[in-house]
Amino acid sequence: MRTLCLLLVVAWGILSGQQKLSLYERVGRYDGIATIVDAYLKGVRADPQFARFSGRGTDSLVRAKQLLKDQLCAMTGGPCVYMGRDMKTAHGGLGITEGDWAASMKYMAAALEKSHVAGNEKEEFLALIDSMKPMFVEKH
Repeated sequence: MRTLCLLLVVAWGILSGQQKLSLYERVGRYDGIATIVDAYLKGVRADPQFARFSGRGTDSLVRAKQLLKDQLCAMTGGPCVYMGRDMKTAHGGLGITEGDWAASMKYMAAALEKSHVAGNEKEEFLALIDSMKPMFVEKH
């Protein structure tokens, strides 16, 4: 009887929405994160505004893409572990401006739309990214 009551309580919690899924789950888990990152980097890398950041070899670009996937996976509540440097160290000295940040956010919003992430999930994802702005922007 005790087991049946426990099962009913768990089932009620799930059915009534008390078990909120992580943002990671709501954007499509790792495959969703990978799709978002791929679309974001495609946009950023094609923009002449970001050409000054493109002086990397193929292996470095692949590594940077994987690090971004791992970081976003971890930040959204997924099981990944980000093994890269902190953002202030990784981007220090690049002279990232408010305009660069705004353009980057535009590409992230477009990547989310292309990946069919909308509504609350899109807003939550963008707010999470935007919360890191002080670690990137050097020139106001």
